[in-house]
Amino acid sequence: MDKPIYLFLLFTIMTFFQSCKEDIKLSQIKTYKGNDISIDALDDFLKIQMDSLGIPALSIAIINDGEIAYHNALGVSTTTTNQKVDENSIFSAASLAKSTTAFFVMRLSEKGIIDLDRPLYFYLPEKDLEIDQRYKNISAKMVLSHKTGFPNWRWFDKPPNNLEIDRGDFFMVDDPNSTFTYSGEAYAYLGRVIAHLNFVNMNELGDIFQKEVAEPLEMKHAYVVWDDYLYNNKVFGHIDGKALKKEGGGGLPYINSLMYGGLSTEANSYANFLTSIMKGKGLHPETYKEMLSPHTVIPSDNVNYTEDGITHWGLGFGIKPMKNDTIYRHGGSVKGAQSEYAFSVKKKYGYVFFVNCEKGNEFNENLEKFLEMENNNYEKKQGITSFSHDKAHFFSPNHL
Repeated sequence: MDKPIYLFLLFTIMTFFQSCKEDIKLSQIKTYKGNDISIDALDDFLKIQMDSLGIPALSIAIINDGEIAYHNALGVSTTTTNQKVDENSIFSAASLAKSTTAFFVMRLSEKGIIDLDRPLYFYLPEKDLEIDQRYKNISAKMVLSHKTGFPNWRWFDKPPNNLEIDRGDFFMVDDPNSTFTYSGEAYAYLGRVIAHLNFVNMNELGDIFQKEVAEPLEMKHAYVVWDDYLYNNKVFGHIDGKALKKEGGGGLPYINSLMYGGLSTEANSYANFLTSIMKGKGLHPETYKEMLSPHTVIPSDNVNYTEDGITHWGLGFGIKPMKNDTIYRHGGSVKGAQSEYAFSVKKKYGYVFFVNCEKGNEFNENLEKFLEMENNNYEKKQGITSFSHDKAHFFSPNHL
C-alpha cells in the first residue's frame, strides 16, 4: 500500500474513533460519585426545576475530568417579552466575583505589586475609614479570607449598640485577624488599593483584569465594567416573577469595576476559570496552595457552616470537607439574581450556574442532590474541629 494512502486511511480511522468517543461523551455526564446521567435526564431535571421554582433563565456548566462536559442556557431573558436566552447571554455573577478577584490579587502578588500581609493602609490610607483606627491593620490576606472585622456593608449591617453613628458611617464589628466577618466592604477597599498600585482608575482596572484573568483563563465573557456587548445580551433580574429594570439589581454593570460583586459572565466562561484552577493554570504551585488552604475558621452557627457545610475559608474560596476530598464553593446573591459553584480539585469535578431570579439557593440544593454532591455533614459526623493545610489537594500548575 502506498504511504500516502496508508496515512489517509489511518487518519480516517482515528477521526472516526475520536468522533465516536465525543458522541459518547456528549450523551452522558458523570455525577460526583461517578455514576452516569444521560443528557436527556439532565435536561429534564433542569426544566422541571425551572418550572417548579419559577426560574426565568438559567446558565449552567458541569465539569467532568477537568473539562466542561455540559453547558446550556435555558429560559427567557425577561418575562416581559419572553426573549429567549442563548449560550452567549450574560448573567450577574454577584459574589462569585470575589473568587476571580482573589485569583487576580494572587497574580499581582506573584509579580510583587502587592504584599498580601502588608496593611492596606500603607498603600492607600482612606479618611472615610479613620473613624476606627483598627482599619489600619487589615491586609489583603485578611480581606480574601474574610477576617478584616469589617461589616458586609455599612449601609445594611447594624452597627454595635455602643456606637452612636449615623447610618452609612463606617464601623467595624470585630478586631482584624480575629474571627470570620464576611465583607464586601473590605473587597471594595482592596479593589481601590490594587487600582492605586497599578496607577489606574477603577474603570481602567477592568482592562488589567482582562489581561491577568479573563484572557489567559479563556473567560470569553467576563466583564467587571460596562461593555457595549452587555446592553443587548445581559439578562434582566426578576423578583416574584416580575422583571426588574436592566439598570438595577443584577443588571448592567457600572462604569467602574466592583471587585466584590460586579462581574457579568455566563457559565461556560466561569467554568473555564474553575477548570483552570483544577489544572493549576496561571499561578505557581505554592501560590495555589496558599489560596486554597484554610485561613479562617467558620463558626458552627454561621449560615455558611449550617447550610453549606463550609468549615473554613481560603483566600477567596469557601472550603467544605468531604470524605477523602475537599470541595471549594461560593455563592452569589444580588437583587434579582443568584449564582453558585462547587468543585473538587482532586476529582476535577464541579459545576457553576447563574439564574436571573432569587431561587438560586433552592435550585442549588436540588442540583447537589441530583449530582450526588450534597452536603453530607461529614465534618460533623467525624467530629472535625480543625483543618490541616495538607488536607487540600493540589496539582502541578502549568505556568502562563
